[in-house]
Formats: sequence, structure tokens, C-alpha cells
Amino acid sequence: MIQHWNIIEQYASVLKQVHLKELFIEDAGRVHSCSHTLPFAFVDYSRQRVNAQLLEELCVFAREINIREQFVQMMQGAKINVTEQRSVLHTALRAPKDSVINIDGQNIVPEIHAVLDQIRVFSDAIRKGALRGYSGKTFTDIVNIGIGGSDLGPNMVCNALRYYSNRDISVHFVSNVDPTHLAETLRTCSPETTLFIISSKTFTTEETMANAFAAKEWFLQHGGTSWELHACAVSANIEKTSAFGIPSDRVFGFWDWVGGRYSVWSAIGLSIAISIGYEHFEQFLAGAHEMDMHMASEEIENNIPIILGLIDALNVICYDVHSHSIIPYDEYLRLFPAFLQQMMMESNGKSITREGHEIVYHTSPIIWGQPGTDAQHSFFQLLHQGTEQVNTEFIACAKPLNPIGDMHERLLANCAAQSAALMHGKTQNEVMQDISKTNLSEAEKRALIPHKLFSGDRPSTTILLKELTPFTLGWLIALYEHRTFVQGIVWDICSYDQWGVELGKVMAASILPAVKDSSVVLESQDCSTEQLISTIHVFRNA
Repeated sequence: MIQHWNIIEQYASVLKQVHLKELFIEDAGRVHSCSHTLPFAFVDYSRQRVNAQLLEELCVFAREINIREQFVQMMQGAKINVTEQRSVLHTALRAPKDSVINIDGQNIVPEIHAVLDQIRVFSDAIRKGALRGYSGKTFTDIVNIGIGGSDLGPNMVCNALRYYSNRDISVHFVSNVDPTHLAETLRTCSPETTLFIISSKTFTTEETMANAFAAKEWFLQHGGTSWELHACAVSANIEKTSAFGIPSDRVFGFWDWVGGRYSVWSAIGLSIAISIGYEHFEQFLAGAHEMDMHMASEEIENNIPIILGLIDALNVICYDVHSHSIIPYDEYLRLFPAFLQQMMMESNGKSITREGHEIVYHTSPIIWGQPGTDAQHSFFQLLHQGTEQVNTEFIACAKPLNPIGDMHERLLANCAAQSAALMHGKTQNEVMQDISKTNLSEAEKRALIPHKLFSGDRPSTTILLKELTPFTLGWLIALYEHRTFVQGIVWDICSYDQWGVELGKVMAASILPAVKDSSVVLESQDCSTEQLISTIHVFRNA
């Protein structure tokens, strides 16, 4: 952290003692200075523990560390993934065709749009029935096989935009190496009408390839022929895709400057284009590009991802809020919290600075969540009265896609009420007034009071979209991408590698032979691992 952060910590230490309700008493119109309104979205962080002075200092800090300039450098291809010496260019995937983005002297935009054109032609042919299976029937099921970013992104988006989908085509996602995932998915599929998308940049990802080989075996064992008509790939490894029986014209390109958790805009989104149509996919890209331009050009005081990213870091470092819940009040966004878990925690779950020094402050909070109103009947008890402070983020849409009676109004009322309740809480006087109307004895009333108290003073942010569309979803995802970037700059970490993912995968490969064969003796394993493997064989052979 550089010197100016000390000033921020001093301001924050004072505000930490102030109840959020008091900030509204001091400034009744603070929602106007702590929110941003766009034609299609409203972002309100007035219930975060900031005031005008602290926001001003945060903006000074942002300028001091050149957040926006570093973002522009990223967009232009700077190799900000310092541990792998790679550019980070997910923003290029939604850049207009006439853009120029040079990597090692080569403009990459034409190559990106060549793949987009390939996606357009292929997805249109599937949707219109021009491409068919071995028996001449049209495809009714698309099975995307991938893991991590090759699954979470397209899976979430296909669910989020299901309203816009072709209901004659069902899109499925298989990620888990647990054979149950593949088996249950294929129960309702027919080899004649199923298309498999194998998504793996290297075409060596262990879980993905295990599922891919099992899917091909299922296809052939159930009477399928002409596998090449039923498979395509998103990969950079033509040699391996060819060996797997996938023609080169059915392989969609990938680049090493696209991180998996930021790849939904690339050919990884092929399943999305098939599901919702390429025109909608273009709108999805356009929404993200709109946010890119906002992040790159808007003044810091009005720059939504910069302000929210700074507040995210502030909560963790200065207010000891290490838990961040995402609560979408929209059933279509059910998978959005899981998607953000990977994006934010895999990016910023780091404890080493970019220069290789150990970090002495907290970095990424725990990201988690569930759709409201289900969440209200699940874990909101902890949010309101638990000992753990949680930063809660509410996401809602003003206009319903499926209006039924007053149900959407009830949903929005719950969203508004929960954020207000988290801030206001309930005082002893308010509790006493409530229970005074009951028939309880005085002793019973006194005993009940502490249990019905709500301290309030719990921070939250609300993001209200006008309507859930491909454009607004793209905008929303890019907002979180850029917040993640801001957090990484503040914490001085490399947000675009994921070495922590590798260790367990390497160890799993060394343990696998012993799990398969009880006669294999592992070297250099702890007794707990040895006992677990031994017990696996005892249980399986019993």
C-alpha cells in the first residue's frame, strides 16, 4: 500500500464508529451523491460506510496509483499477467471490428472477428437446421463439456438469458468428473440429435477430457455413427482435436491472452450463440463493450467499477468485512453468484504482491450467495443478527420478463426491504412497542427483547437493471470484471494467474494410480491420505 492509503484508513477509522443510519441523518440526500443512474441501470452504494470526504480521498488514491491508466494499458495489450508474461485481453473479445489492438506488432482484432464470424455461421446453421446429425435429424440437445471458465460462464449466461432462447434446443453443461454428472445429463439425450462442444484451450484438461472420452463412448455404444458430425471443439490444440475425431473446420480458436474465467465472450460462448441466436450474442458483447468504454474514459468520481472496486477493498482492509454475499432477486440469475465466485476469488485470492512480497493485509473476501427470496429463508438470519459482518449486494430488474399478477412487485418489495432492514435494524424501543401489543407477561416480554433486537449498521449495495437483456447482462458481467481489476490494483496482486489451482491437480495425478490399484504404494504421502485411500478400497471391495 502506498502512503495515501494511510489517510483513507484514518477517515475510515472515524466512520467505523458511526452507524449507517447516522450518515443519512447527516446528509438526507446522500443517495444522490452515492449512486449512479444510467438509462438501463441504477447503482446505489449509499448504504456503504463512506461519506463525501472518504469518497474524495478514495478518488485521490485511485489517481495516485493510476487505476484508469493501468486499465487502458491492459486494454492495449500490456502484459499485466506478470508471472506468465501474458497480455490480458478479454476486453478485446468485444471490441468493434474497426478497432486496432496490437500484440507483438500484430493487430489481433481481425482474428477475433474471424472466430466470431465462424460462431455466427455455425450457430445459425444449427438453429436453422442446416447442420444435422448422422440420421438427418436436426439437433435438439447441445452438451457443452468443460470446467471452470469453460463451464461457469456459458452455463450462467445460457440460464440468465433463457427467456431469449430457442426452446426447441436444450443446452446442457457437464463439468464434474463425477460420472453422475454426465450420466444424468445424457439420460434424456439421443445420439441422433445431440451435438457435443468440447471446451478446453489445451485439449488436455483432465476433467474435461475424461468427460469427452466418456461422451464419445456413450455416443458410439448407443448406435451413433459419424462422430465428426456430432462434435465440435473450442481449443487452441488442432493436433489433439483432430486426433479426437473433430474436423478442423469445427474447431473454434482460442488465445493464451484469454483467461478461463474471462472467456465467456470468446468461442467459449458458442453454446450461448446457439441458444439465444447470434444477434443476441452480439448485443451481449455490446453491453460489455459499453462498460469497457465507461471504465476507460469516465472520470473517476463517476466511474462505477472504480468506485465499487475501491469500496470493496475498503470493506476488507479497513472495516474487517471479509464476506461478500451476492443476492440476485431474479431467478434467471440463479447461477450468477457461483460465476462471480470463480471470477473474483480465483483472480484475487492471493497473498503475494506482484513483486513477490508477502501481503500483510486482507485481499479477496469470500464471495457467495443465492437468489432472493430463497436466501431470505436460508441464511439471512446470519446477515441480520449473526456475529459476522457481511457486505451484501442486491441485484434486481425493474421490469419482469414473465409478469404474473403482482409477483414481481412482491419480489422487488422484498429486495428493497432487506437492504433497508440491514441498515436500520431494530432498536429496543421499537421491539418493546411491538411486544407491548402481545398477551405475554412482563417477565416474558423482558426475556424476549434481546432476541428480537437487530443492530442494523450492515453495509449493502443495490444494482437495479431496467430489464434483464443480453446487453444489460453483458454490461453487468463486465462491471464485476473491472471491479475485480480495481481490487487487484489496490491490493497490488497479479489478478490473472491461478497457481493455487495447480497444486491439488498435480497431487491428484500422483495419487490416482493408488486409488485405481490397491497394490500401488505411494511415496511421501501423509498417513491421513494413505488411510483414506486404504479405506476407499475396503469400502469398494466390501
